[in-house]
Amino acid sequence: MTRRMLAGAITLTAMLVGSADAQTPAFDPRTWKPDVAGPKTQILVLGTMHLSGLTDFQPGWMSAVLDKVAAWRPTIVTIESLSGQQCDLLRRYPLLYPGVADTYCRSTDAAKKATGLDVPEASGLVEAMLATWPAQPTAAARRRLASLFLAADDPSSALVQWLRLPENERRAADGLDDALVKRLTDLTKNPNENYQLGAALAVRAGLERVYAVDDHTSDAVQSEDPAFGTAIKDIWSAPNPVVEASKAQPYAGPADMLASYRTLNTPKMQQAAIRADFGRAIRHVSPQNWGRQYVGWWEVRNLRMVGNIRATFAAHPGARVLSIVGSSHKPYFDAYLNMMHEVQLADAEAVLR
Repeated sequence: MTRRMLAGAITLTAMLVGSADAQTPAFDPRTWKPDVAGPKTQILVLGTMHLSGLTDFQPGWMSAVLDKVAAWRPTIVTIESLSGQQCDLLRRYPLLYPGVADTYCRSTDAAKKATGLDVPEASGLVEAMLATWPAQPTAAARRRLASLFLAADDPSSALVQWLRLPENERRAADGLDDALVKRLTDLTKNPNENYQLGAALAVRAGLERVYAVDDHTSDAVQSEDPAFGTAIKDIWSAPNPVVEASKAQPYAGPADMLASYRTLNTPKMQQAAIRADFGRAIRHVSPQNWGRQYVGWWEVRNLRMVGNIRATFAAHPGARVLSIVGSSHKPYFDAYLNMMHEVQLADAEAVLR
């Protein structure tokens, strides 16, 4: 063996030994960002509170936030909600996902009664209808599409169609009966960010739908051992100044809500919230490593949600994607989305300024 061959063998051996200790990834997707052809896909992850927790919520409180985010001009809007397809799956596999559908999914009985369609049938008809959707649809077409969205278990997109109708056309017809009209009317006042932000912003942007990207198949990785729940309660029981500061903020009016959203979307607030929850969990000591299992569930859920977001713009390079999600998801979304070749993250602080 020559000296050169020996040196090469020693170098290769050192590399292999080193890789056994700590493997350096061979590929970083971010390094391809400069090579992307055409404009990058812009993604704004808007961290939100859950509006259902606010006392005496009024939809008008959201006006200042809506003005700021609408000015960013999204072309795709995603929300933290389970799709009808996932709810259908959760219901079909109750032994794998015990109680999950009952907790997170909505009844489609009224929509099935009005349309005669189950979730899979309605979902297919929604896509077929949107595939040939005209630039200027009739009111009858919008009512029909709203009824299909409800039957497909996509109430937020149904609300988009309802709100895009002239007020004098918001009535029972074309698949919408009185029960469904009442439901849509109730959704306009429902204290839920999927309606008050997601649907409202889609309407302002002239979009036809929103995309539900939440995932709870991840719940299957959670332990059913009661000790798991006890450990998580222990993690959460520690004083959390971030949560307390957030709760102490006023919410009664557009200026208050805008100030709250500005605070929620600062890196300082996000980092503090993560340290107080998942950071504390990853260091939690127990024989079963319950804290690490909790963080594992959270990572699985966020990775699957981000995969669902990626699917919404895979066929639309250069889109402007607004992702509305509970604020504790935002740091994970930003980190995972930023790993994608064509993605350029938008600054939520700048948008809300």
